[in-house]
Amino acid sequence: MRSPTQQSPRSTTRQGDRRRRAVSVAAALAVGVMTLGVLAPPAASDPAAPAAAAAGPDAVQRALNTLVRDDGMPAALASVKDRNGRARTYTAGVGDLTTGAKVPRDGQVRIGSNTKAFTAVVVLQLVGEGKIDLDAFVDAYLPGLVRGEGIDGSRITVRQLLQHTSGLPEYGVHLDDDEIRNRYFEPRELLDLALEHPADAEPGETWGYSNTNYVLAGLIVQKVTGRPLAEEMDRRIIKRIGLRHTYFPAPGEMTVREPHPRGYHRSPEDGPLRDFTEMDPSAGWAAGQLISTNSDLNRFFTALLAGRLLPAAQLAEMRTTVPVGTSGLRYGLGLTSRTLSCGGVYWGHGGDIAGYETRGGATDDGRAANVAVTSIPTDEAAVRHVSEAVDRALCG
Repeated sequence: MRSPTQQSPRSTTRQGDRRRRAVSVAAALAVGVMTLGVLAPPAASDPAAPAAAAAGPDAVQRALNTLVRDDGMPAALASVKDRNGRARTYTAGVGDLTTGAKVPRDGQVRIGSNTKAFTAVVVLQLVGEGKIDLDAFVDAYLPGLVRGEGIDGSRITVRQLLQHTSGLPEYGVHLDDDEIRNRYFEPRELLDLALEHPADAEPGETWGYSNTNYVLAGLIVQKVTGRPLAEEMDRRIIKRIGLRHTYFPAPGEMTVREPHPRGYHRSPEDGPLRDFTEMDPSAGWAAGQLISTNSDLNRFFTALLAGRLLPAAQLAEMRTTVPVGTSGLRYGLGLTSRTLSCGGVYWGHGGDIAGYETRGGATDDGRAANVAVTSIPTDEAAVRHVSEAVDRALCG
């Protein structure tokens, strides 16, 4: 799994090791707080752009074309909804490098750490129902489970899990590509792997992205409800707001159910693209297992901001953010905010998992956009171009 690069306020040797492994599968599953957050928002217009561009494809299509042509993405997809509810979908590239098949319009993709926003919503719904207390310690729900070097569940709160301020170590950097791709992991296995390593920081001391936080959040949901996380997510979110193309893969389910572009991955970074479409996503679980479409993500984030998933008090908690280093990105409870070149911010999450990257979110006035590419960007230019595609979609 991959932790956020260039964003964390920490700069330890361990952090450097994670960055060097940024394109392994182990790194890829981790992302959620996107590298695009560290970049300044693109300029609202480019005075150097040729006048003829205005007569060609619109800004979003040009941005996707750039990702394919200049950055080597096999495919790029986008879905954009304006404040009046009008929706547009876009594609660029090819959906299958072997056959040359077209990119399915609004095809399904693995959405990686966008899953964290869904998990956080379930936790906050339970907070609203009086079943979880954000400021209770983990031990109140999972007594004695979270112990390790510098780690004590009687000192870490539920809020710190959702906000990534717990200091818990990341488990994903200790997994290799083959075992992540082919092995089924129980959530407790992921937690146990993390607890073999010392804490990254004292609880509440600093922001530090760790998938371990969301594995614990998912375990708390299951303990409180007595039901599998996947069932709670399906009942409380997916069916509630009609996400017809979003699902939590079943144990051992390695394929993508509906039309989708193939996902490709470089491991090592200078190696060839390999088809990683089929994989066991259980290493992501509550932190990164969902499959969805750009349009469904737009629907989810729009419904969330409109108050259709959470009571006002819990939505306000979710939107209470802390800074992520000096990047300008801010992280709430499973929700991030980023500035737009046209003013204001958008709220979302984003995620990487081997083969796919998704970025986007929604604004308070009803605009929404999500962009997916079928290989994780590995250089700053490509990262910037994904950022620009989202910004153009929301500011166009």
